[in-house]
Amino acid sequence: MFTSVSTRSRSANAYLNVGIETSVGGASPHQLVSLLFEALQQSLVGAKGAMLNGNIPVKGRAIGRAVRLLEEGLKAGLDAERGGELAANLRVVYDICILKLTEANLRNNPALIDEAIALINPIADGWSQIRSQASGNYYQS
Repeated sequence: MFTSVSTRSRSANAYLNVGIETSVGGASPHQLVSLLFEALQQSLVGAKGAMLNGNIPVKGRAIGRAVRLLEEGLKAGLDAERGGELAANLRVVYDICILKLTEANLRNNPALIDEAIALINPIADGWSQIRSQASGNYYQS
C-alpha cells in the first residue's frame, strides 16, 4: 500500500532526471549555456560545503562535476572562430578555474573554490543578462 523510502527516493530522482532532460531537450543554445552555469555554480557551492564539513567523497564528486562542466560543457562549446578574443579569454578563465579546483581538491582549500566562484559568477551574471540572439557569437549553436 505504501512505498518504501528508497523507492520514493528513486522515483523522485527519476522525476528530477526527466525534468532536467526535458528542459535541456527544449532549450536554445543560450539556455543550454545558462543551465551549464547554474549547474557549475551549484557544484562549486556543494564542493565548498562538503569540504567545510569534511565530506571528502561528496567534495570529490562535486569538484569532478564542476571540472567536467567547465571542460566538456563551457570550454567545449566555445567557438574560437566566431568568438575571437572573447572566446579565447573565456577559455583562459575556464582553464584557470580548472587549475584552482584541482588544487583546492588536492589541498582541501576552500579559499581556492572561492577564487573559482569569483571568476565564474560575473561571467554567469553577464550571460544571464544578454539575449539569446547574442549567444551564437561566442558559443557554437
